[in-house]
Amino acid sequence: MTDLDRTHLPHSGVRPAYEPAVDLRDQTEPLPSRPRLEAPEGAPNVLVILIDDMGFGASSAFGGPCRMPAAEALADNGLRYSRFHTTALCSPTRQSLLTGRNHHAVGMGTVLEISNGTPGYDGMRPPTAGTLAQALSGNGYATAAFGKWHQTPPWEQTAAGPFDRWPTREGFDHFYGFLAAEASQFEPLLVDDTTFVDPPSTEAEGYHLSEDLVDRVGEWVTDVRTHAPDKPWFAYLAFGATHAPFQVPKDWRDRNRGDFAHGWDAQREITLAKQKALGVVPEDAELAPWTPGIPHWDELDDVQREVAERLMELYAAFAEHTDEQVGRLVEQLRATGELDNTVVLYILGDNGASAEGGLEGTLNEALRFNAVEDTAERIATQLDKLGGPETYAHYPAGWAVALDTPYQWTKQVASHYGGTRNGLIAHWPAGVDEPGGVRHQWHHVNDVFPTVLELAGVPVPTSINGVAQDPLDGVSFAPTLRSADAPETHHTQYFEMFGNRGIYHEGWTAVTQHKTPWLIHHPDTSMADDVWELYDTRSDWTQAHDIAAEHPDKLAELQALFLAEARRNHVLPMDDGVIGKRMDADKAGRRQSPLTSIVLPPTARNLREDVVPNVKNASHAVRARIEVPDSGADGVLVAQGGGFGGWSLYVLEGHLTYAYNFGALEVTHVRADVPLKPGAHVVEVRSAYDGGGLGRGASLTLVVDGEPVGEGRLERTIPFFFSMDQALNVGLDRGTPVSPDYARTARTTAERGFAFTGRIHDVRIDVGEDALAASTDELFRATLVAH
Repeated sequence: MTDLDRTHLPHSGVRPAYEPAVDLRDQTEPLPSRPRLEAPEGAPNVLVILIDDMGFGASSAFGGPCRMPAAEALADNGLRYSRFHTTALCSPTRQSLLTGRNHHAVGMGTVLEISNGTPGYDGMRPPTAGTLAQALSGNGYATAAFGKWHQTPPWEQTAAGPFDRWPTREGFDHFYGFLAAEASQFEPLLVDDTTFVDPPSTEAEGYHLSEDLVDRVGEWVTDVRTHAPDKPWFAYLAFGATHAPFQVPKDWRDRNRGDFAHGWDAQREITLAKQKALGVVPEDAELAPWTPGIPHWDELDDVQREVAERLMELYAAFAEHTDEQVGRLVEQLRATGELDNTVVLYILGDNGASAEGGLEGTLNEALRFNAVEDTAERIATQLDKLGGPETYAHYPAGWAVALDTPYQWTKQVASHYGGTRNGLIAHWPAGVDEPGGVRHQWHHVNDVFPTVLELAGVPVPTSINGVAQDPLDGVSFAPTLRSADAPETHHTQYFEMFGNRGIYHEGWTAVTQHKTPWLIHHPDTSMADDVWELYDTRSDWTQAHDIAAEHPDKLAELQALFLAEARRNHVLPMDDGVIGKRMDADKAGRRQSPLTSIVLPPTARNLREDVVPNVKNASHAVRARIEVPDSGADGVLVAQGGGFGGWSLYVLEGHLTYAYNFGALEVTHVRADVPLKPGAHVVEVRSAYDGGGLGRGASLTLVVDGEPVGEGRLERTIPFFFSMDQALNVGLDRGTPVSPDYARTARTTAERGFAFTGRIHDVRIDVGEDALAASTDELFRATLVAH
C-alpha cells in the first residue's frame, strides 16, 4: 500500500471503516484487510559492512599494504569515498551510524566500559533517537545484525535486562554476534538474539569468528528469500576484525612474512604514491607531519624491529582474511541474483588505526587497560604463538601512523584526520552510474542513516513507538551515487574524544590534540592549556600546514563554533580520563552492581564485571557449596575473566585449586594439601587484600569446611579490568581458559569449559573485610544440606 503514513512507525494497522452484512453470504462490500506497511516497490537490499580499527591507509583499495581484493572489486565496480569520517572510537561510531545523530547527542561520547553519568557519556541511547533498523523494519524490510554490537550497556547484559538496548529491541529481527568491545576470534562470547551461546566449534576444529559471521549472514539471507521472495532485507555486518586480538587461522599466520621489513616510515611513502594513483588524494597531497612521540623505524633496535615487523605481518593477514570472508558473501549474493539490487556500503574502519598497543606492541592488549606496559623482549620470546588463541596481540603505534597515511595521529585522536578519516566503498549496480569513480564530497558516518532511507524510498520517521524523534544530524549522500558533481551537503561537523577535539566547517578545520592514545595515564595538562591548530583543507588536503598564526580571527571563529556545537550535543563537560577514574564505576558515576555480596545459582553464566560484586582492589571471599560423588569430581566451580586476565576456583585431580591470572604474564596457583572426600562441602578461597592503593598484593587461603587447606600469595593484582570480552561463569570456564591446568583440554565443543563433574548448589561472593570473618562462614555452612 503506497498511501499509508510512513512517518509514524510502526504503522497502526487500523482497518478502515466498513459496513458488514449480518450474513457473510449477503456481503457485497469488500471487507478490508488490516493494512501493513510494505517496502516501496523495487526497494533495494542494504548491506552495511563495518571493519573495526582500520585506518584510511591500510586497505589496498585505498592504497594501503593489506591486500583486500574484495574491497578493490567492489570499489572498481562502485565508488570510493575519499572524505568520509567517523568519530575516532568504536561505540560512538556505531551509535552515530545507526541513529544518524552525533554520538554525544545519543549518550555515546565514549565506549560503554568507561561511560559516566553525564548526558553525553552515559551510554544510554534515548528513544528519541530511533535506529536505522527500526526505520527500515517499520517500512517492510527484514533486518538482522551480525558481529560486534558494543552498544548495550554492560550493566544491562543480564537475564533481568532491560533489553531495550539489545539489537532485537533496536529494530533488528535477528542478532548473532557479541555485545562487548572485542572478542577472541576462536572463543568469543556469542549471543543468538538474547541468548548467550557457545561457538559451534573450536579452533582445533577449524572455528574462526569472521568465517562464522559470514556463514550466518548467508544463511539468514537465504531464509528471508525462501519465505519472502520480494521482501528487501537490511543486514548489518560488523566484524570483530581488525580490532585486537589479531587472530587468524593457522594457515594464514605466515602469509606476509618479509612484507614489512622496510618499516613504517617507508610504508607511508609507498602508500601515498599508491593513493595518488588511485585518486583518493590529490597529486599535491603531502604527508602530514610525523606523529610526535613515536620513534622512526631506524631508531628501533633489532629486537624491536623484528617484533614490529611480525606484528604488522599478522595484522595484514587478519585484514586480508576478513576481506576474503566479505568476498565469499559478495559471491553468494552474485550467484543468487541478489547483488545487482543490493546497496553495499563497505566501511573500512570505525576509527583510525589503533595505537592502543603502545610503542612496542603487546601480546595482551588487556595489559595496557590495566596500566601495564609490554616489552619487545617478552614478545620476541613468543613469536611462534602469534595469531593463535594463546596471544591477544596488537601492533606498535608506529604502524597505526603508517596505516593512517597520509594523515596525522590515530584512533582516539578526534582532532586530526588520522583518527577520523576512513575509506568508504559504495557498490550498487542498479544505482551507480560511474563504476570505479571517486567521490570527494565531505561526509560523516551519521550520513549513512538518511542515505539508506533515501535509497530505500522511505522518509525519515517523525515518531517511533509513539515517541517523537529528534532531528537527524546526518545528511544524505545518495545524490553522489549518481553524480560526481553533486553539491556538498555536510558543511559543519564537530569532533571530540578524551579532550581531543576539533571542528570542520566548509573546508576549514580547527583542531587541538589533548590526549596521546598510547600513553596510559591521565594527561598532565588542562584543556585550557591546549594549543589549537588551523588548516584550510581546500588547499591543504592532509592537514600538513598549521596556519593558526596567520589567521587568528578565523581560528577564533571556529573555536566559538566548536563550543556552540559542543553545548548543543552534550559534549560538555569533557573528560580526558581513561585509566583511573573512568575505570572505577563509582568514581565515574557509571551504573554498576551495588552489591557487595551475591549468591549465584549453578546455572549462572556470562555475567559482566559490572553486574557482580567487584573483587578487585579489595578483600573478598568466594565460597561454593558442592557435593563430590563417590567416584570423585573435577572441574571449574566458578571463574571470572579468561586466559588474558582473571581467576578461577576449581578442582583438579580431587584437589581444590585457585588460579589467578595476571594478564597472562604470570599465573599463580594455590592447591589444597589433601583431596576432597566424597560428600557435601563448603569450599572457599579467601583473599586478604594488602590495601594502600590499586593493584596491590593479597594473601590467599583455601578453606574446606572451615579448615584451611592451602595458602599462597599474590604480589600484584589486576586493578581495572579482568577482560573486555570474557565474563563470570559458575560450573565451567566459558571462553579462553584462566589456567593452563585446563587450557588445552578442549579440542572439541563437548570438552570446552572444564565443567565440574560433581554438583554445585550455589556460589557466594562477598567483598570487604567482613567477607573474611568466620561468622560469614558459619552462616553459609548452616544452609548446607546433602541431597
